[in-house]
Amino acid sequence: MSLKHRQIIIPAAIASAAILAVGAAFAQNIARERLQSVQQAINPGRAKNVILLIGDGMGDSEITIARNYTVGAGGRLALDTLPLTGAMTTYSVLETNPKKPDYTPESASTATAWSTGYKTADGRISTAPGTDEDLTTILELAQAAGYRTGNVTTAELTDATPAAPMSHVNSRVCQGPADMAQCPQDKKSAGGPGSIAEQSVDRGVDVLLGGGKARYEQAIDGGSYAGQTVIQSAIAQGYQVVTDKVGLLAVQPGQKLLGLFTNGNMSVEWTGLPAAKPASGPQRCQENQRPSNEPSLAEMTSKAIELLDQQVKHSRHSARGSGHKGFFLQVESASIDKRDHVSQPCEQIGETVNFDGAVQVALDYAKQNPDTLIIITGDHAHTSQIVENDAAPAGFSSKLITNEDQTMTVTYGTGETPTSQEHTGAQIRVAAQGPQAANVVGVIDQTDIFRIMARALGVEER
Repeated sequence: MSLKHRQIIIPAAIASAAILAVGAAFAQNIARERLQSVQQAINPGRAKNVILLIGDGMGDSEITIARNYTVGAGGRLALDTLPLTGAMTTYSVLETNPKKPDYTPESASTATAWSTGYKTADGRISTAPGTDEDLTTILELAQAAGYRTGNVTTAELTDATPAAPMSHVNSRVCQGPADMAQCPQDKKSAGGPGSIAEQSVDRGVDVLLGGGKARYEQAIDGGSYAGQTVIQSAIAQGYQVVTDKVGLLAVQPGQKLLGLFTNGNMSVEWTGLPAAKPASGPQRCQENQRPSNEPSLAEMTSKAIELLDQQVKHSRHSARGSGHKGFFLQVESASIDKRDHVSQPCEQIGETVNFDGAVQVALDYAKQNPDTLIIITGDHAHTSQIVENDAAPAGFSSKLITNEDQTMTVTYGTGETPTSQEHTGAQIRVAAQGPQAANVVGVIDQTDIFRIMARALGVEER
């Protein structure tokens, strides 16, 4: 080797070593910062408030699809930013043998699991399989301990996920007084607590926001409010009722609030081509499709937090001093699941983005109120998968053009038709911050969410 060549090679080797050293130092700094962030996030104390955010049907795949499409593969959604994460098992149990697992659960049994700390059979709302015994919920414990409570959803308020913390019925279909064929013993005319709609109002949940107005317009068949609609009974019990976005945003603290913005489920945020065989697309989704009279999930979440927070502060400073400690709020984006079921990738992504907006609202509140426990998770995994662009999947597929100008192929393969896709049984993500949040780390079960929230609120002994 000539001296000339050696003089060139030696500086190059030195430069390479320097680059490696800088890279190693950078990696060490990142690791150190992350370690410090995690250490600072561990708080074993009590929480003043708990906000549980549920993306229905939001498994890791649904999160990844939304992330890739909206902020890119290297980007991060708001729900990706929490410091403490783990995985959660979601199985339910068989009605005929509760000692046996059902590996592919649905929303009634999974919502019951985190609401009560107990497994139940699919279709049941906070009742035990075989015995019909009512299972005490985290919302009921929070109320008894002096916390305000709220329930927000983009589904009907009587749908399975919002129903579980505030009602007890043997079948999730028993949503309104006229829907009680499968729950005859629960009818008010039979001396029972009534339908999910009736129980939600009678339970006295401070803030109820979502769809399902048609259920609340049904007539009650027994008890003190026989012959009246559920809405009329709510007004008689001190609720203010609003039915559109303008009405919601104008609400001031002071009364319990029932917001019913659609007859059924609330409208989706985005639309686009459904998945097909061969694949539909390539496509960009059509955004901003929600009717202007309907509030977004973020707007409902923001108003719920505002009202609950102000109610707590008012009760502490009132002459009578009712002594409310804080609040428990459940928030659900329901149609990630519903659009997954019908192979609609754009609508599914839009609802995940809608959910992420609500997550950001909660995180912003927690910045000013660090004694707030935030938990973000789903109820079960679902069918959508990202596959090779040049593949020919057996399922129904669509090619999406992401914000990185890259094609992403999403496929649905758990049903024989585009509208018959089913849940899957995989574990799903759970993330948290605030008091007791470190308990989500590792692999936990859905029932552990109940215990984490109960411990945070100080109601675990009740």
